[in-house]
Amino acid sequence: MANDQEIEASVSVEEVEKAKAEIAEDLDEEAVPSGEFEVTQEEMSIIRAELACEFPDDYTYMSDAYVKSVASKPYSKDPTIRRPLEYTMEKLTHVMEWREQAGSPDMENLVHLANGPETSPEAVENPARLAKAKALANSLNNASIYWHGVTKEGKPILWIRCGRKPWYPNVESEVNALMLVADAGIKCMPEGVTDFVVVSDSSSCPPPVPSFMINVLKALVRGYPDRLNVLLSAPVSAIIQWVMNLLLPMMPGRLAGKFLLKDVDDAREILKGWLPNGEDDIPTFFGGTVDHDKIFPEEAYSKKQGQGTLKFDYFGMIERLQASAKEWEAKQKE
Repeated sequence: MANDQEIEASVSVEEVEKAKAEIAEDLDEEAVPSGEFEVTQEEMSIIRAELACEFPDDYTYMSDAYVKSVASKPYSKDPTIRRPLEYTMEKLTHVMEWREQAGSPDMENLVHLANGPETSPEAVENPARLAKAKALANSLNNASIYWHGVTKEGKPILWIRCGRKPWYPNVESEVNALMLVADAGIKCMPEGVTDFVVVSDSSSCPPPVPSFMINVLKALVRGYPDRLNVLLSAPVSAIIQWVMNLLLPMMPGRLAGKFLLKDVDDAREILKGWLPNGEDDIPTFFGGTVDHDKIFPEEAYSKKQGQGTLKFDYFGMIERLQASAKEWEAKQKE
C-alpha cells in the first residue's frame, strides 16, 4: 500500500490551492441561518421559463421542489429577506453551466452507446466517443456505487463499496460515473424530496487518489449544491482520516458538517433509524441480513447487459429506485 509520503507527492500544492479557489465562491453563505420564505407560482414560472430558454435540453433536470428550495432561502447579504430572484437565477445558472461544461447531460447517452454493439453507426463513426463510453462502463462495472432504496424520509440512498474501487483508477471516467449515477438518483427522487443520503462501506479501501477526491469535491460543491443531506462512513480507517484531512480545509463549513465517520456498531444504530424497516434493511457488509451482492454483484460475477461492455445493471437500478420512490409516495398518502 502507498505510504503517506507517496500519496502526498501525488498531489501538488498548486492543485490544492486551485481547488480551494474554485470552491471559494461558495463560501459566501456560511453565516446564513436556516429557514425559508414564500415563492409565488408566478415567480416559479419565471424561473422555469428562463431555465428552459437558456438550457432547453437539460432544464427538466431541476425539479420544482429543488428550484423552490433554492429560491426560498434567506439572502446571504441580508438574512431577514428572501434571495432576490436575480440571485436565485444566478445560482441555478451556475449549476446548469457546470453541468454543460462537465458533459453531465450526455452521460446516459454514453451508457447506451457502451451497452450496444461496436458495429453501430455511432460507434464506428466516432471511435473516440466509443472509447469514452467504454471507459465509463468499465468504471460502473465494479458496482462500487449504486442507488438502493430510500430512507424513512424518502431520501434516495447512494451506497459506496470502497473495497471494490480500483487501485489505479481512470480518474476522468470515475468522476463521470459518479455524475451519471448521481443524476440518475436525483431524477428518481420522490415528489418533494430534493436531497439524498450516502452510506459508505469504507473497509478495505484502496490507496486514495487525491486528484479523484478533489474532483469529486468540486463536483459536489459546484454541480450538486444542497443535494447531499448526510454521508455516513464506516469503519474509520487511516485512509479515510487521510482523505478527510485533505478535503476538509477545502469544504464549505455547511458541507463539512454533513460527514459522519463512525465505527460499524455506531453506523448500524444510525441505519436502524434511517432505513424504512430498521434493522431488517441493514446490508450484510454492516452486519445485517440484506445481501446487496445478489442485486449488485462484483464484476467477476456480472454478465453483460447488452451487446457491449456494460455489466453493471444501471437500468435495473433505476427501475428499482423508481419503485421505491413510488412506494414511499403512496405511504405518505395513507
